[in-house]
Amino acid sequence: MCTRALWTGSGHGVLVGRNMDWCEEMDTNLWVLPRGASRVGHDADPNPLSWTAVYGSIVTTTWDQTTTDGINERGLAAHILWLAEADFGERDPAVPALAASMWAQVFLDRCASVAECIELMTAQPFQIRPLVEPRSGRSATVHLALEDATGDSLIIEYIDGSVRLHHDRANTVMTNSPPYDEQLELRKRYTGFGGTQPLPGTTEAADRFVRASYYLDRLPASETTERSYAALLSVMRNAAQPFGEPDPDRPNISMTIWRTLADLTTGTYIYESSFSPNIVWTRLADFDFTSCRKLDLSAPGLLGDVGSAFAESAPPDFALS
Repeated sequence: MCTRALWTGSGHGVLVGRNMDWCEEMDTNLWVLPRGASRVGHDADPNPLSWTAVYGSIVTTTWDQTTTDGINERGLAAHILWLAEADFGERDPAVPALAASMWAQVFLDRCASVAECIELMTAQPFQIRPLVEPRSGRSATVHLALEDATGDSLIIEYIDGSVRLHHDRANTVMTNSPPYDEQLELRKRYTGFGGTQPLPGTTEAADRFVRASYYLDRLPASETTERSYAALLSVMRNAAQPFGEPDPDRPNISMTIWRTLADLTTGTYIYESSFSPNIVWTRLADFDFTSCRKLDLSAPGLLGDVGSAFAESAPPDFALS
């Protein structure tokens, strides 16, 4: 469930697309989160991580409880995707706890680049604590992709309780299972990546990984910024899952319910719902990041530039235990 693709060859800045695949709607909304916000990363742990936001951000939330996607005012973007194999390990009480719902947000709040994300993890270690997904009751096993306005890329996974950092500008695509190093090996079997097998066509995560990589690598530079957005969206739609009932024999395959595109160079953030023909966007430059603002995506008639439609709001109620 979900696909992320980073494109640095558009000729019009650094762009990243993301599909959200899930078996039901997630009460998704867009938020403007301000600088200076004080956050606590867990409300049931005696040693929670706490911090103050240095940078403002525009984020996409699920159930107004989790930052699943977003970009900050310095051009750092973050994306939470499902990974069935994720294992954050037994709790170490000496290390501050951070709920998975805020894993993306701590980097958006505090870091301007991928390099700073790595520095933060080294200087102030914290331990991710999984949450129970509110509708299904499943433990939320996830991994995280980060990229910045220079095109640098970082994928973070926890396997068997140990962190794995995949830091390389070449790491442009991420989907779900299997873990990232295994995805890279599987891709070598296919035409275009050193192998002989034809391009796979299913919506399984490993097939989406190969297919998104293949088409992303072959995108030509675009004549205009608008054409570059359309080009990357064409790859994201190719990796999307059509509407349909969840298959009990394939529990990690779900329909694509929305997608985002972030222009890390200009600070433009685009949102497209699969349940509407309308695309909406906003720009970080439209906000001063001094207060929390929310765009209710269930409001009728949303289309085009929606910066003025964000309303003052209390902050999201992050799920913290």
